[in-house]
Amino acid sequence: MRIVVNPPQGATVQRRGGNSKPVRGQRTTELKARKAQTANTSIAGRDELLDQRTRERDEALEQLAATSGVLRVISRSTFDLQAVFDTLVESAARLCRADRASIRLGRDGFFHHVANYGYTAEQHQYMNEHPIPAKPDQGSVVGRVLSAGKTVQIEDTKADPEFRVTNVPGFENVHTTLGVPLLREGKPIGMLVLMRGFVEAFTDKQIELVETFAAQAVVAIENTRLLNELRERTDDLSESLEQQTATSEVLKVISSSASDLQTVFDTMVENAVRLCEAERGYIFRFDGKLLRAVASYNVGPENWEFVHSNPIAPGRHSISARVALERRTVQVPDVQADPEYAYVIRDVEPIRTVLSVPMLKGDDLVGTITVNKLEVKPFTDKQVALVETFAAQAVIAIENMRLLSELRESLQQQTATADVLKVISRSTFDLGTVLQTLVESAARLCDADRTNITRQKDGVFFRAEAYGFSPEFMEYVRNIPIQPDRGSGFGRALLERRAVHIPDVKADPEYTLVEGQILGDYRTVLAVPMLREGVVTGVLSLTRSEVRPFSEKQIDLATTFADQAAIAMENVRLFQSVEARTRELAASLENLRTTQDRLVQTQKLASLGQLTAGIAHEIKNPLNFVNNFSGVSTELIDELQDALKGLPIDQKARAEITELTDTLRGNLDKVVQHGKRADAIVKNMLLHSREGSGEHRPVDINAIVEESLNLAYHGARAEKQGFNITLERSLDPTAGEVDVFPQDITRVLLNLISNGFYAATKRKTHAANDGYEPTLSASTRSLGDQVEIRIRDNGTGILPEVKEKMFNPFFTTKPAGEGTGLGLSISHDIIVKQHGGAIDVDSKPGVYTEFRIILPRRSATVGKAGGLG
Repeated sequence: MRIVVNPPQGATVQRRGGNSKPVRGQRTTELKARKAQTANTSIAGRDELLDQRTRERDEALEQLAATSGVLRVISRSTFDLQAVFDTLVESAARLCRADRASIRLGRDGFFHHVANYGYTAEQHQYMNEHPIPAKPDQGSVVGRVLSAGKTVQIEDTKADPEFRVTNVPGFENVHTTLGVPLLREGKPIGMLVLMRGFVEAFTDKQIELVETFAAQAVVAIENTRLLNELRERTDDLSESLEQQTATSEVLKVISSSASDLQTVFDTMVENAVRLCEAERGYIFRFDGKLLRAVASYNVGPENWEFVHSNPIAPGRHSISARVALERRTVQVPDVQADPEYAYVIRDVEPIRTVLSVPMLKGDDLVGTITVNKLEVKPFTDKQVALVETFAAQAVIAIENMRLLSELRESLQQQTATADVLKVISRSTFDLGTVLQTLVESAARLCDADRTNITRQKDGVFFRAEAYGFSPEFMEYVRNIPIQPDRGSGFGRALLERRAVHIPDVKADPEYTLVEGQILGDYRTVLAVPMLREGVVTGVLSLTRSEVRPFSEKQIDLATTFADQAAIAMENVRLFQSVEARTRELAASLENLRTTQDRLVQTQKLASLGQLTAGIAHEIKNPLNFVNNFSGVSTELIDELQDALKGLPIDQKARAEITELTDTLRGNLDKVVQHGKRADAIVKNMLLHSREGSGEHRPVDINAIVEESLNLAYHGARAEKQGFNITLERSLDPTAGEVDVFPQDITRVLLNLISNGFYAATKRKTHAANDGYEPTLSASTRSLGDQVEIRIRDNGTGILPEVKEKMFNPFFTTKPAGEGTGLGLSISHDIIVKQHGGAIDVDSKPGVYTEFRIILPRRSATVGKAGGLG
């Protein structure tokens, strides 16, 4: 509390910068008076402040005690929310000097009365029977709190024109009212209301206290809700854990008792009864017509004997019968009150509630699981779902058992088949061993007492390999030919070309091999023909001593064995035939392959030779004319000079004529000289086309490379004026000699070098003045039994898509008239096919191209290469 002291009358207060100053005596008197006044005022203020602080302390302690009490109640009454509410309304009313206090909670669109303090029994009953609608309005404190969304105080309801007078008995004199919302996530879930029968507004501290109580009420409500949910969840988890444990136990039994279905059923029905809080349980299997009991739990001997001995037909007379009829889960709360229930078991023991669940595989009924209670107590949805889970697991167990049985049977059959195939593969020429293994396997897997195979001998069928027959029987039938007729199983299979099954030969009027039946001691016969492309090559026969027909699966298996026997017999025939043919072909195969390659190469080279010869002949005629007319022109010049001698011509003109004729004579001499050189080239072309590739002989590989470089270089310079390129050589002195056709290898090198010149010249044209210098390098290297030749240029390079097709005939990237597309193709054939070497290329577009040739020192080709003419 701040104490304010006022200055006495007539005194002058000095201020900073002022000019008024009191005299010393007056100032002393004033100070004494002020001290006395201040002392009296301070004593009175301190007493008043002390009393106020004491009241505030007591009030705070009382509120703290009440709050602590409420918190203790909340902590101790976890599931007793009513005790918390009662403590809250009592504490709020007492601490805030209210006549009445109540708590209302929202539910179903209304605020319901749940706790009060200061209410009479009549008022309490009225409030319980008349909940307040949860809608904002100004006629009640509840409606105003909902409208404002916060605490609302009405100081005097009688003076408030909008406030509706309440109908609660005894509430006529309510004046001051306080409504505090119970907020959860900003939304009111309830309300704490305080009322006074007199007009006196609640203080801020009282309102703050009531809001604290409201917050504690929300905490208590939320705690109770969460704990209730936790308890329910715990109960659900406990029940679920128990059910999962039982399910796991059943699955464990299914997995560990794959061949013991009874153990699975016993475990399943026991768990179903225990977890569903039932007294009895049964499992029935459906055989297509009736439900037969196969397992039970907690059923007496007499009861079990009756149920086991009296299978149930689908119908309405029992719950299991209804399930078999309707293929769905059926529960009857009280079978004693069911007018349709007529199963006698109802009279044996007082069963009441019955649940039956179908075991379904798709739409097919496998059986039912039925559980009974001796009191009227319907099964819960969770219990029904659990039994349905057990039913599904039972179907899985039954299906597993069926599949396991089929798998074992199939595995046995596959093992036997594999054994027979293994024998077939290992005993290609030992047909007897193969067929003997086959008849033994067929007898074992088809559950036959005896088996026998017939096969051809000189076009006639005789019995051969056998199993289980006595020596006397085999001696009797071994040399008896079998004819296609209906008097025996063998004969019918040969006649009809299909499997023949005779369940009882004594009851078959057409069966006439009576003596064989007596000696063979058989009644049931299965005969399966061994077919190859529709032709019967033999018959597999299986017999049984007693009348016991073979099943469809056994007939199919016997048919498989017959097919394997036919395969084995055909394999032997084919192998013998192929072996003879292989020996005939083996000797000529290598020669044929070599001849084929040589023919292809010869054809290509012959085509090139024909082209060369044709060109040479075409050039020969005009070349002869050039040479001949050059000689005649020389003679005419001599005659012209002789004719001019007698003419009167001055000296100067004669000198000019002489100079011109001499020049013309010199030109004609050069024409004759080059004509003779061209004539020699044409003669060599014709000679080359007639003589072929020349002699296959050892040559110095470095000399061939050097000669090819020179020929290509001078030829390029003669063909194109101004051509120039730098030639680099790196020839291995140890490269030595290689056994080749020199002319063909020279042709290859000239082609590769010329291509390099072309690429370098093309790049030079495009490079302009960037300092590019055309260069071509040739190198050789000894590789022991082989020799390597590399031709590299720094020209335009080769694109990847071109590189893939560059050795194909007639493929070229040169413009029309500059290439035929045969050079690289022929080069490839000369190196690879003619000399048994290899040629490949490495290139980087715009940088370089390098051809690499590998030649064996001893060529695989012997003799002359194919001619070009």
